[in-house]
Amino acid sequence: MKTAVVVFPASNCDRDAAVAVEKVTGAKPAMVWHGDRDLPEVDLVILPGGFSYGDYLRSGAMASLSPIMEAVKRHAGRGKPTIGICNGFQVLTEAALLPGVLMRNANLLFVCKSVPLIVENNNTKFTHNYSQGGTISLPVAHHDGNYFADDDTLDRLEDEGQVVFRYADNPNGSARDIAGIINKGGNVLGMMPHPERAIEPQLGGLDGLPMFEGLLEAVN
Repeated sequence: MKTAVVVFPASNCDRDAAVAVEKVTGAKPAMVWHGDRDLPEVDLVILPGGFSYGDYLRSGAMASLSPIMEAVKRHAGRGKPTIGICNGFQVLTEAALLPGVLMRNANLLFVCKSVPLIVENNNTKFTHNYSQGGTISLPVAHHDGNYFADDDTLDRLEDEGQVVFRYADNPNGSARDIAGIINKGGNVLGMMPHPERAIEPQLGGLDGLPMFEGLLEAVN
């Protein structure tokens, strides 16, 4: 599996994503600068966590207009796996690759801890190595993780199986406890928790590893 990790100014989880990919695939991903206009020929694109452009305006808003995002959109438009983690999720919503927005946490505090998640849909490239309805634990680290969409959009996400992860103990006030969603095509995933930070026992758990292993299986 060939992977590209997009690096924005103030990305801080790009190296974590790279380590996770290399651990599973045995190959280093391409680290692609936000100012580039083209992606290498890859199977998977990762938009990592961090504070792109210092979170000015809205989190992810400026990053969504970076030159590289046109190539990311073309990649996703071809049905290839694309994942946005934390700030990357914010970028995906701002770029209209996923519906909804990420707002300030309901308590207006930065939340940094491991949280339990319910796997709502394991019939995806990203989640088929998890048990449907099972609970996993992944870390969160965000100030703007409060997912919001209008009721019609939320109903559609629910009805079409696009809610992939749900918080068992909502840390940020997200509508309907949503922690991660996927597009209609099933190839673009956005999630606030960090699977790339849960790939080693020394990091506190292994619950992120099945996602990367599943992607490897799905694209090979």
